[in-house]
Amino acid sequence: MAIAIESPIAGISTTAEPSVASLRAPELLVAQRYIADATHLIAHARDRVYLMALTIADGKETDRLIDALVTAAARGVEVHVAADVFTYADAAGAFLPKRYQSKRRRASSGLAQRVTASGATFTWLGSERGLIFRGRTHTKFCVVDYVAYSFGGVNLDDQGATNVDYMLKVADARLADALVAVYRRVKHMNGLERGHRSKALTFGKDQVLVDGGLVGDSIIYRRALKYARKAQRVLLISQYCPTGELGAVIKSKPHELYFNPPANASFLNHVLIRTSMVVNRTATKYRKKQYLHAKCIVFYLKNGKRVAITGSHNFVYGGVMLGTREIALQTKNPDVIDQIEDFFATQVAEPGSAARAEAG
Repeated sequence: MAIAIESPIAGISTTAEPSVASLRAPELLVAQRYIADATHLIAHARDRVYLMALTIADGKETDRLIDALVTAAARGVEVHVAADVFTYADAAGAFLPKRYQSKRRRASSGLAQRVTASGATFTWLGSERGLIFRGRTHTKFCVVDYVAYSFGGVNLDDQGATNVDYMLKVADARLADALVAVYRRVKHMNGLERGHRSKALTFGKDQVLVDGGLVGDSIIYRRALKYARKAQRVLLISQYCPTGELGAVIKSKPHELYFNPPANASFLNHVLIRTSMVVNRTATKYRKKQYLHAKCIVFYLKNGKRVAITGSHNFVYGGVMLGTREIALQTKNPDVIDQIEDFFATQVAEPGSAARAEAG
């Protein structure tokens, strides 16, 4: 099993024994396929469901999934759901009429009550106090029995379902158990209003990178920086342009950057993207109007090998300094990287402008 060493915090596992075998054949699912697939498995779950996302809301794209959660809990399946308070208290709320904020808060409260009334647990993560961007939980995964979905950016609301985004589906009991342990630890530390040190969980040649929410501590950002330095060429797909030292290193290499142009974003994100582009002197090749929310980097090394980091992290240094909880997969698996490159060619790049990232 992946989780082994006990923490000084009672009952919470903090590190992992390396597992010899790599993860079993991950499958990339675009946002709506992920939601439909997870809904089907939840409807047939036997033992457990653990679900964590930045935002969860009942809507046209997610109502069947939420119904499946409620039904599963009612028939005795262990169901645990966690979402960030960003669901109803995001920064845009400061510019919305009070009646809209109240409506959104009531809807979120009603969803939590409906889920818990069925016998499940529902946990709000983070705090509404202070800077709204600080201490957010971007970590996203869903565990159904011994199948795990993670390492993408899909939020469980109507917007999240229609973004250009994906999750990886992995039928591997070791990963499922490891993510359940991550869920429990996040919930525990959230109750203490604390973060924990970032860590790597090793599965053969794959590593699950977990940022625990400590200000300035991101193993995901550090690994991205490490491989950016080694890379001969870099392909980046993200919601935002890369910033900090990582952005500078990528800019110094042959690179392709695909992130939202300011026109795609809401007011605050528009300002953030435009400011980052000016400060970092970067431009985006992304031309589609559909909001880009996938987050991954493919590093093309001098020896011809490829390394990818894919998950919830935007590769923005501001998130590191704000202590954001994140999760990502670092992999050298050619099949996974091929799927990411196919996603890039079919969902991100303009038709005819990319053939598998120039067959890199």
